[in-house]
Amino acid sequence: MEKNIVKCENLSFKYLSHENGEEYYALKGVDLEVKKGEFLVVLGHNGSGKSTIAKHINALLTPSDGTVYVNGLDTKDEQNIWDVRKTAGMVFQNPDNQMVATIVEEDVAFGPENLGVEPSEIRKRVDESLKKVGMYEYRRHAPHLLSGGQKQRIAIAGILAMQPECIILDEPTAMLDPSGRKEVIRTIKEINKNLGITIILITHYMDEAVEGDRVVVMEQGNIVLQGKPREVFSKVKEMKEIGLDVPQVTELAFELQKSGIEIGTEILNVDEMVNALCQLK
Repeated sequence: MEKNIVKCENLSFKYLSHENGEEYYALKGVDLEVKKGEFLVVLGHNGSGKSTIAKHINALLTPSDGTVYVNGLDTKDEQNIWDVRKTAGMVFQNPDNQMVATIVEEDVAFGPENLGVEPSEIRKRVDESLKKVGMYEYRRHAPHLLSGGQKQRIAIAGILAMQPECIILDEPTAMLDPSGRKEVIRTIKEINKNLGITIILITHYMDEAVEGDRVVVMEQGNIVLQGKPREVFSKVKEMKEIGLDVPQVTELAFELQKSGIEIGTEILNVDEMVNALCQLK
């Protein structure tokens, strides 16, 4: 059985600039494998290619060169598009753009209805999905009256109701306040851990990237760093050169080390920092 749910082989994508008519590469020869059940974070600036990768996994875009496989299905084959999108659901940046109904439960039912799921099964899926994201008691509410974080959790419930094996989230917290961001990230983590659904989170927030199993850092259409969050963020100098931050405590450890204090830079949170400082002679 294929253990990778997503495989990009030598993936390149070029587009024509409207301004000067020249061709530009958004992705250049990217190789990427995502294991089933993994929580992968793709980090990078605007224009680094991270959202372009997300759209390839959902077959919203198809490669100029190379191949993308989702559960072994080639996304370039038009006959596979329906199955690819059933396998890999997508949550976008703006939750308002994903709301289609005036009642929360109708909104969550929209996806499975389009898949031709039986009404009794839809009812079950809607209730279960709303419970999984902690929004069941809001099922009869109007979506436009909810907070940004709540709307994004409804959008996630709508994808869950379609029972995908993988969920791609393209900057899902970019338009949210800090508490909305926290609730969405907590929901994503629970879905990954409790349901075994593969998560691909596109973000530029370091505190979100720390939560992943693996981090891929993109720059100018290439993968420039990848590994466990601890490995990637301990490369403070390289991250700074790309123009990306690292978690504040990791940076503090880096500065302490530079000033001659013997402390490791593989520190991701305050508790680890406190432990490291306590162990100093």
